Amino acid sequence: MRDALKAATVSPPKQRLRVWLRLLKLSRGMENRLREKLRTEFGTTLPRFDVMAALDRHQKGLKMSELSSVLKVSNGNITGIVDRLVADHCIVRVPVAGDRRAWQVQLTRKGREEFAEMAAAHETWVDAMLGELGPKEADDMIVLLDRLSETTGDRQ
Repeated sequence: MRDALKAATVSPPKQRLRVWLRLLKLSRGMENRLREKLRTEFGTTLPRFDVMAALDRHQKGLKMSELSSVLKVSNGNITGIVDRLVADHCIVRVPVAGDRRAWQVQLTRKGREEFAEMAAAHETWVDAMLGELGPKEADDMIVLLDRLSETTGDRQ
C-alpha cells in the first residue's frame, strides 16, 4: 500500500524513468545470468549464440550485411565470431551468385545440432527466470512492451 501511495506522488515523467531503470536492471541481470550459463554449460558466448540463433531462423543463410542488420551490430562485430564458427565447422561461407565480394553464411548440420541443444537450455533458463509470471501476466506484458516498442520506433 505504501508503494502505491509513493507512486501516486511521483510525477509521470519520474515514474516512467523508474520504469526504464527497472527494465534496464532486469534486462542486464537476465543477460548476465544467460551469459554465465552459456559459458559454464556450453563453453560459449552470448554473441556466438545470437549469431547461431539468427542463422537458425534463416535456414537458407544470410549475407554478412544481413546478419549484422538482424543482430543490429556492425559487420566488424560479427566477423570474428563467424570466423570462429567456421573454424569449428558450425557454419559455412557460401559465395553469393553475381557478387564476388559477398558471402552468405549458413549453419552446418553440426551447428544446427549444437544450437538446438543450447536453445533448449536457454528456453529453460529464461522460463525459470520469468517463472513468477502467469500466462495472463506474460501476455499482458507482451502487449505493453509491444506498444512501447511502437512508440520508441524499435518494433522488430
